[in-house]
Amino acid sequence: MQKGKNVVYVCMVADMIHPGHINIINEAVKLGQVTVGLLTDVAVASYKRLPCMNYEQRKTVVENIKGVQCVLPQETLDYTDNLRNIKPDYVVHGDDWQTGIQASVRHKVIEVLKEWGGKLVEIPYTKGISSTILNEVIKEIGTTPDIRLKSLRRLIDAKPFIRVLEVHNGLTGLVVENLRVMVEGIPREFDCMWSSSLTDSTARGKPDIETVDISSRMITVNDIFEVTTKPLIFDCDTGGRPELFGFKVRSLERLGVSAVVIEDKIGLKQNSLFGTEVKQTQDTIEDFCVKIQAGKKARITDAFMIISRIESLILDKGIKDASRRAQSYIEAGSDAIMIHSRREEPDEIFDFLDQFNKLQNQVPIVVVPTSYNKVFEDDLAKAGAKIIIYANHLLRAAYPAMVQVAKSILMNGRSYDSEKQCISIKEILNLIPVK
Repeated sequence: MQKGKNVVYVCMVADMIHPGHINIINEAVKLGQVTVGLLTDVAVASYKRLPCMNYEQRKTVVENIKGVQCVLPQETLDYTDNLRNIKPDYVVHGDDWQTGIQASVRHKVIEVLKEWGGKLVEIPYTKGISSTILNEVIKEIGTTPDIRLKSLRRLIDAKPFIRVLEVHNGLTGLVVENLRVMVEGIPREFDCMWSSSLTDSTARGKPDIETVDISSRMITVNDIFEVTTKPLIFDCDTGGRPELFGFKVRSLERLGVSAVVIEDKIGLKQNSLFGTEVKQTQDTIEDFCVKIQAGKKARITDAFMIISRIESLILDKGIKDASRRAQSYIEAGSDAIMIHSRREEPDEIFDFLDQFNKLQNQVPIVVVPTSYNKVFEDDLAKAGAKIIIYANHLLRAAYPAMVQVAKSILMNGRSYDSEKQCISIKEILNLIPVK
């Protein structure tokens, strides 16, 4: 920085540079030397979806904008640390943050600047330009397999935990893609999709015993991908023989799937929640590690994740066996560990997480709170869970609703009485507009 010149601080995401950004920087340059506080992926993910470009890519773009002297990472929405570190004479921002989620951030900026007599300068919003609108346009265009594939690892790095919901067709994919709610002023949405063998089979009217082959399931995934941009984790049951699992990995990775989950069981597939009520055989550690290594060898990029699902708690083999398997599977190359339980209370999950956190090698932990559904996400995350999957809820919700409507039509001899339980024709037509 040149001595004697005012220091000007501008914070931005800079995922898509548009005239509004350039106007802000040009106005900032008039006041002095411009330092851009570039929001990291972690900071952006705290209030909206991840940027299309990662931090380093965005930094390269901003560094090459005329008038920008320096680019610093801003780790949170809160400017305080950066402001107190460089003590700028001015902070320049568009005037569109006076209301909404950033209003409190603005207020704190003003208070911190008072500590050394700095000033906030707000530039009138550039009409007709909106990063949000541009993002929506990009989302309508879609994404590429490569971008989608890499996004799960970026989310793992950027968020406290990843919230995942089951999808089994394009319509359920649209639910995950578009649903967003506000909880105490903070936006909340699903980060990722889960393609479940249970729901994919059930949606086709078939039992969950691997009756639907991988090619048919990939057709479903492709249908989902055509209308979504978020990453997907694929439930691959046992994965089959190691040689065949390698081919499945290649096919899923090529499609843009971010991760595949395989469970350490052999023989006829039975749903885990049956537990010991039916015959289920757990694979040996040695043989399952061979399968993991086959998948790792087959993948093309490091972005694709092999997730090992441990069935020890399902089969009443205890925490010690589960922990031993976790360590071995990580050493074999697993990128994450899924721990499953059929108990109604989460105690054994928390016990496992406690033991897992003591292991020397660490990878993300995946949990599936289907049976122990009273536990809160925050409690699982605090205990060490990184990915939380709601594995079958959309299909389970759809079936009773459809039965109820069908029953009403039979009982009343007309459809009028069931209208309140149905989305309107206009809404269903507008749900999927013609592009």
